Amino acid sequence: MSTPPRTPPQLPGPGGQRPPAARRMPRRLVQLLAGLVLYGFSMGLLVRAQLGVIPWDVLHQGLAGRLGLSMGTVVIGLSLLLLLLWIPLRERPGIGTLANAVVVGLALDATLALLPPVGTLPLQVVLVLAGVALNAVATAAYIGVHLGPGPRDGLMTGLVRRTGGSVRVVRTSIEAAVVLVGWLLGGTVGLGTVLYALAIGPLVQPLMPRLSVRLDR
Repeated sequence: MSTPPRTPPQLPGPGGQRPPAARRMPRRLVQLLAGLVLYGFSMGLLVRAQLGVIPWDVLHQGLAGRLGLSMGTVVIGLSLLLLLLWIPLRERPGIGTLANAVVVGLALDATLALLPPVGTLPLQVVLVLAGVALNAVATAAYIGVHLGPGPRDGLMTGLVRRTGGSVRVVRTSIEAAVVLVGWLLGGTVGLGTVLYALAIGPLVQPLMPRLSVRLDR
């Protein structure tokens, strides 16, 4: 019995090469997950330092205390609510957007479950500095894979496009509002909050070229 001729494999593209974005998808997914887990971990460090948290976490912390829920649960719930606001803003979520909405909250709760609060000032300062620095790495990592902005970032960019305002004004207005509401609800505002607001931009900027995945070659 003769062996039937083998069918040549189908080539995915010219020259048998997949597009760069597809070839790099495994690396992008790994970096996305690592970045989001690190983001939640860095948030937990600032919470345990008890010297002030990330601006959005002031609101998360305040809501968690009022509702009797974990901070991670509030992060996930608020992320999903914010995605509903994307609809009238005509923002499109990506894989990274949906992963952000869930993974960060889970990583935050896991960190808070494993790491107890610290009570001495030197350790508190160390946690604040480590939290801000690691958050910058995490931010550059998940943005650099180009798989969709986080729910809060998409809200900002959508409002910028719809209102015609500058990124600086819109972002500052949103974060000032969430800090104020969160503080009124019992969230922690302090050294960590101020340091994060001042340092996160300058820290992320030089990291972006190093952690951004090239999709054009």
